Amino acid sequence: MNDAVLFDARADGIAVITLNRPETRNCLAADVRAGLYAAWDRFEHDPALRVAVLTGAGDKAFCAGGDLKEMVDTGMRVPPPEMFPLPYDTIELSKPTIAAVNGAAFAGGWMIAQACDLCVASTAATFAITEVKVGRSSPWAAPLIHMIPQRIMMELLLTGAPITARRAYEVGLVNRLAEPGAVLAAALELAAEILRGAPLSVRAARDTVMLATEMGRSDALGAARAAAVECYDSADAQEGPRAFAEKRTPIWLGR
Repeated sequence: MNDAVLFDARADGIAVITLNRPETRNCLAADVRAGLYAAWDRFEHDPALRVAVLTGAGDKAFCAGGDLKEMVDTGMRVPPPEMFPLPYDTIELSKPTIAAVNGAAFAGGWMIAQACDLCVASTAATFAITEVKVGRSSPWAAPLIHMIPQRIMMELLLTGAPITARRAYEVGLVNRLAEPGAVLAAALELAAEILRGAPLSVRAARDTVMLATEMGRSDALGAARAAAVECYDSADAQEGPRAFAEKRTPIWLGR
């Protein structure tokens, strides 16, 4: 880890990952990219951590996107395939992630927020896919078609115009809104709700959503049923109904 990305492994099973370059609006410079790769790896391989919350330091920006100065200095054309650490793309995560968007999420900032499973945003946050304004492209936005309507996606990519957090919420990009200063708390509350579920059930639910976006109806049903077998065969699958019948909080073992 480096100080460009902070990692807080909380006792409750939540990892808080913070992009820590507020002076550059948390842009995705090389040190931030390296720190984020390390943070995701640490989260994935720590069995005590079940949900990650990704946020940015400061109150102006979640992440302003790629480092344009680096692109100029290196004469960058097509970014290397492994340049950015993105769940479901360049890295594989088996546990839920939440973006806590505290300010502007532009270009690469939108990209990393989009790559998380869920999104909580400040009412003062703004979102934009600005690549058309700087002659770049946004192939990473392709999965957005599974999140928002086609014509809204088209307008966002063609104009590069920013939208408010409220608008992002209305079109389905954002799950929950929070007042400025309360975004992390709202994201932690959402994470805590996830933690109350059985770990294998949460994993199967996450897999089901992603399989449904990758496949047609029949294939997705078959794949989701196969993904659910481990959950159904677990001790937790017996503990849940037993706890309900006994009117008590279940004790999850994760197996």
